[in-house]
Amino acid sequence: MKLSRFLGVVCILALSILSCAATTPTVTIAVDATSAPRKIFHAELKIPASAGDFTLYYPKWIPGEHAPDGPVIDLTGLKFTAGGKILKWRRDLLDGFTIHVDVPEGVTEIGAALDFVSPATFEGGFSAGSSATDKLAVISWNQVLLYPKGFNTDDINYTASLRLPEGWKFGTALPIANQSGNKIDFATASLTTLVDSPVITGEFLKVVKLADDPLTEMDIAADSAAALEPPQEVWDRYKSLVEQANKLFGAHHYRDYHFLYTLSDHVAHFGLEHHESDDSRVDERGLIDETERKLDASLLPHEYVHSWNGKYRRPYDLATPDYEQPMQDDLLWVYEGLTEYLGTVLTARSSLLTAEQSRDDLAITAAILDHTPGREWRNLQDTADAAPQLYFSPRAWRSWRRSVDFYEEDTLNWLWVDVIIRQQSKGKKSLDDFCKLFHGAPSTGPMVKPYTFDDVVNALNQIVPYDWHGFWTERLTNHGPGAPLGGIEGSGWKLVYDDTPSEMMHAEEGDERSLDANFSVGLQLGSEGAVVDTVEGMLAAKAGIGPGMKIIAVNGRKYSPEVLRDALKAGKNTSEPLELLVENTDYYKTYKLDYHGGERYPHLVRDDSKPDLLSDIYKAK
Repeated sequence: MKLSRFLGVVCILALSILSCAATTPTVTIAVDATSAPRKIFHAELKIPASAGDFTLYYPKWIPGEHAPDGPVIDLTGLKFTAGGKILKWRRDLLDGFTIHVDVPEGVTEIGAALDFVSPATFEGGFSAGSSATDKLAVISWNQVLLYPKGFNTDDINYTASLRLPEGWKFGTALPIANQSGNKIDFATASLTTLVDSPVITGEFLKVVKLADDPLTEMDIAADSAAALEPPQEVWDRYKSLVEQANKLFGAHHYRDYHFLYTLSDHVAHFGLEHHESDDSRVDERGLIDETERKLDASLLPHEYVHSWNGKYRRPYDLATPDYEQPMQDDLLWVYEGLTEYLGTVLTARSSLLTAEQSRDDLAITAAILDHTPGREWRNLQDTADAAPQLYFSPRAWRSWRRSVDFYEEDTLNWLWVDVIIRQQSKGKKSLDDFCKLFHGAPSTGPMVKPYTFDDVVNALNQIVPYDWHGFWTERLTNHGPGAPLGGIEGSGWKLVYDDTPSEMMHAEEGDERSLDANFSVGLQLGSEGAVVDTVEGMLAAKAGIGPGMKIIAVNGRKYSPEVLRDALKAGKNTSEPLELLVENTDYYKTYKLDYHGGERYPHLVRDDSKPDLLSDIYKAK
């Protein structure tokens, strides 16, 4: 659902496309996913065409991914035909996502055949990453289609069908016209709706209803049957998530909603929003393992919030009319930042995390940003402007480079906004009121209502008059020092450090035997002592240690997370330096760190001089 809903039908007189007087064209697409375990998908399309240089696009800017990352490199086996003859085609020399087909006179429809080869090994990269295993697959329609130049995606229809491996079940928000055996025929829909409606499928798939009006359900595919059997309380909490989200916004903008949840150790792990569904992927034990549930707790709340904030309300510069035109990411501090904050709030309100766990999680977020020296040179606005590059940046040097920090930093900023509203209104208003005004009534089906920076500021002023323009200008352009802690402090809490890791920190460090010494010596370690990152300006970096190196020994003993923790503790009672034997590209060197502060882990503690607003924010409504 794109900008054309508000601008009307724009008739584009392109070189090879039907004129405005013509009816809306319909493309048919048949996808064969029976070879999904081999990670290859075959598609055949029939596309209305006209003679001459006929231009087709492969989707480039994928909604929600904020980058030109359509997986054109995995488009294979491409052939075009008309009247039983093979047609000549050539890729555009300036844009690899554009295909020119030489269509003979008199031809009004061409056939296209293509294969999409999904990555065969565990790879990231959002929906272009690994998406299929022996037992399941996630099918993103943008990967298996082409569309003609000259139409907004709202103004061209697709009639799709899908063939699955025998015995596999499926889930999707795309309306179904008919099903026979392993073949599904979908109702004709706009290209916008088709691309916005992925399909999850697998041998082990469970459907859990969360709400009836409108229908809201979880469609969960896993690599094993056992992964689909968490305690009943898990389903209860997700039912509460739906209830709390609808109370927060006061309305919804979908016909029905499907949480598409993939449980596998062999697919890319991420969450991607759609208007009436999401595509979220975690470890195989993501539902049945308590630690994994904690780590993933805010994923589905975040993606669910996007149905309101990101899909229904969307920045003008992200509401492009097709998938070829560049998107501008400058307002991701609202699109993603507000969503991240509201996702954490709903995680607490629905008891996916307890209030204490939610505070611990917030403390980690604040502490990481407070130890991100890259804020000195890259402001928050630039993390949004550079999002197409930063999404794919490596973990090494993250603290100095910065990454897509508009998620985490704007969790703190929007908390600050929430606190200001509560303070200025003497408790009569909150950010919940902004959500109802900006994202709420009346309930509708999928549609897009774009906004600008000024629209956000004006809506905030309708809730509580304040210098919101100045507030956000400062937040987006400042360079610290330190993280923006005004919201935490204004909510009646303080960020402190001690030598006891919180429950959430334990969960974070338990992942792949990593160790977080960011807040003591400035080291982020992965498995087997690999140096993932160092914090510029802190002891490890000053000593000469950097990403890509490996800790071999600590004070003469072979490295393990426990050995380093013990050494940090012991350092409080000795004047001897911490000695680290480090391997760097086949060379070994001992580094001495004059550190005696022990382990340091972040927590939030109450400031009794101020009202406890944070507890009220996290309280179920």
